[in-house]
Amino acid sequence: METPGSQSSLHRANLERVVRAVRLVGSLTQAEIARATGLSAATVSNIVRELKDRGTVEVTPTSAGGRRARSVSLSGDAGVVVGVDFGHAHLRVAVGNLAHHVLAEEAEPLDVDASAAQGFDRAERLVKRLVASTGAGAEKVIGVGLGVPGPIDVETGTLGSTAILPGWTGINPREELAGRLGVPVYVDNDANLGALGELVWGSGRGVKDLAYIKVASGVGAGLVINGRIYRGPGGTAGEIGHITLDESGPVCRCGNRGCLETFTAARYVLGLLQASHGADLTMERVVSLAREGDPGCRRVVGDVGRHIGSGVANLCNLLNPSRVVLGGDLADAGELVLGPIRDSVARYAIPSAARRLSVVPGALGGRAEVLGALALVLSEMGDSTLLDGSLRGKTPAFI
Repeated sequence: METPGSQSSLHRANLERVVRAVRLVGSLTQAEIARATGLSAATVSNIVRELKDRGTVEVTPTSAGGRRARSVSLSGDAGVVVGVDFGHAHLRVAVGNLAHHVLAEEAEPLDVDASAAQGFDRAERLVKRLVASTGAGAEKVIGVGLGVPGPIDVETGTLGSTAILPGWTGINPREELAGRLGVPVYVDNDANLGALGELVWGSGRGVKDLAYIKVASGVGAGLVINGRIYRGPGGTAGEIGHITLDESGPVCRCGNRGCLETFTAARYVLGLLQASHGADLTMERVVSLAREGDPGCRRVVGDVGRHIGSGVANLCNLLNPSRVVLGGDLADAGELVLGPIRDSVARYAIPSAARRLSVVPGALGGRAEVLGALALVLSEMGDSTLLDGSLRGKTPAFI
């Protein structure tokens, strides 16, 4: 038994620190590991050698600053993780390894009127098929990250009543999917996962404080503070869509009037243009028409940008992020929407906060949430799993 403070427990703690540093980033040089963990270069070198002998990490030659170096990543044989993203009209699943490489990914339409049971049936089938397609045995699945378009009650684990998917209120998505797959499942809302995806793989790389704004059927923000998702004690942090812009405005689904969402979400915005562009108009089409020069669509996209900018200005004044990443279909409008966002931030935010803020489009598009689901597993899984090989020999329920 390891005694706290003993040499063996200290060694174990150092092993876990190195594994954690590599797990969160994907791959690091030994010098970067030393900086991230505070361990000496000699200690890192010895630990990396031990982890390589265990089969926990792989070491490959690379260069850093023009000098030869060694890149350390978790072994491809250490296991795989799965990301599942339920959207308003889609289901997307991805399988990745612990070195942050996506091995398989697929999306399919999802009927928004489908029951939760039907949605999880389809997710279960798609997860099984994609895991099998990678050649990894099901016993290699360490965990599943699950994204849903609504807040999760932190006490009960159930989907809140403000969720976009109808008929899912009161469902515990973690228990539902874990029961089907027999592996740990980690759940978060789509905006938080979009923030994680962009933080690890996209426009948020290298930034410790950012907000990811997703505009779709609803409007939400994923908040990253000091490199970690901030959820708040009730799990509802980031509900930027319910900032009040006009107390006499349209009634929002939350019961208040004039929320940001009532001026920016797809179901409100499309109504402004359907008379001239048809009832089957989508936000993707609106953005495309705006880029082609359609005056009505350009005006609406610009107005949406100004409204979003008002919400972003509030975030600047409260949290002072260094970057805002715009996700969803609207991000494809580029400067047609980003320019008005910046204009509103410059007008309404504290000048010192506005000067330090960059507003950029997401780099991952519709993949941000499912990649964030992969990142969620990678951030939440325990390092002892990798060091002890505790999953080896276990058989998930879906084999």
